[in-house]
Amino acid sequence: MRLRMDAWTNRPLASFHLVVTVAALLTTLGLVMVLSASSVEAISSDGSAYSLFTQQLIGVGLGLIAFCLVLRVPVRLLRKLSFPLFLLSIVMLVLVLIPGIGSEAQGARRWFVLGSVSFQPSEFAKVTLAMWGAHLLASRRSEGAPLKAILIPLVPAALLMCGLVVLQPNLSTAIALGIILVALLWFSGVDARLFAGIFGGGMAVATTLAFTAGYRSDRVKAFLNPGDDPQGLGYQSQQAKYSLADGGLFGRGLGQSRAKWNYLPNAHNDFIFAIIGEELGLIGCLVILGLLGLFVYTGIRIAMRSADPFLRLLTAASTTWVFGQAVINIGYVIGLLPVTGLQLPLVSYGGSSTAITLMMFGIIANAARHEPEAIAALAAGRDGKFGRLLKLPMPEPYSATRAAVARARSTRKPVPPVKPMTARTAQKAQRAQKAVGSAPRRAEPGRRGEPRSTEQRRTEPRRTETHERRPRR
Repeated sequence: MRLRMDAWTNRPLASFHLVVTVAALLTTLGLVMVLSASSVEAISSDGSAYSLFTQQLIGVGLGLIAFCLVLRVPVRLLRKLSFPLFLLSIVMLVLVLIPGIGSEAQGARRWFVLGSVSFQPSEFAKVTLAMWGAHLLASRRSEGAPLKAILIPLVPAALLMCGLVVLQPNLSTAIALGIILVALLWFSGVDARLFAGIFGGGMAVATTLAFTAGYRSDRVKAFLNPGDDPQGLGYQSQQAKYSLADGGLFGRGLGQSRAKWNYLPNAHNDFIFAIIGEELGLIGCLVILGLLGLFVYTGIRIAMRSADPFLRLLTAASTTWVFGQAVINIGYVIGLLPVTGLQLPLVSYGGSSTAITLMMFGIIANAARHEPEAIAALAAGRDGKFGRLLKLPMPEPYSATRAAVARARSTRKPVPPVKPMTARTAQKAQRAQKAVGSAPRRAEPGRRGEPRSTEQRRTEPRRTETHERRPRR
């Protein structure tokens, strides 16, 4: 069995198939659990058990379209669009804070609402930060830039993005952006002491922000003292633990949760992992953890096999982001962390989050097709059924020389225009040319008829004349 697994994982396109499989399984399981966990709340608010599920289905559909589109995008185009998309996300984060443009709900201004469709620009900001940060660090590292040139553009821009997200307020997404920044710096090889300083500073800022707002400080108090107010501050966390305990090993059965009957707030969103534990038991929770572990293995495998430094950084940072967000979500559901509001990727309810996460999975799958072994297999015509179905283009192999030429072209300074020559300047040029032409040429030593130096005479071999003897008559 182990030999078969090793043989399958050593196949050239195994990483690509693993990413697609994990994305499909998590998305399918998420749709089923959202339908189960949101049916009661949907009936009480909209009169239909499928209203929230329909919105989630729309988000999954948009995410699948984005997944297929980014699979076809060349890597050089991703790098070229990374900075414009980053600027676009900054502009959207500013616009969403303006009353009348951004929509406010539950005391936070985070969404653009167009009819029945809402979009959260902070989710899009995660992808753009990962793309532009990977492009910037890969370019600066290849050029051998000093540490200051590496940190100055990236860190202030990321802090600006985090500050705009905190103003919504949305500390959970700011934490996700911080995870992406830390992952980019770590995998780019920044000095450990500097990395520790940046990480410590970020933790200090996050702790300060956690106690500045009332609802955030209440969450911290409920985490530190869960039994002080079980019907108030600690109610949600207590109900989540009761749901997990009620599930046991095999669960109560799909759709048989009791906590979703308005006992557990946000059962279909932040605390959907508790509903999974209640309905599917410990086995269902282990399946989720196993799929997340398989995704981490696949992401790190792709990063290690990629020849392109941009794809290495982008894949590693994206894998860290998705896994870190999942760890935080599961951590506060089981009571190991304070409640932050980060969703379980591809499983929790949220159209924007699901669509953007599927888009990120598509970028990782695109990176898997750019592994050197995968490119060789695709060039030999060994494309799988999925690739033939989508008619995916042939990936381009990475060339360090071509990348250096592209960087040189992008950083080349424009040549200043030549000024027209005036009449006075033309006369000076003609005089200089005549003076050069009329000047006597200096004889090169060693030519025939020209004086030779003493050193040349010493090193020159002596000429000996040989006379032919005439035969006697």
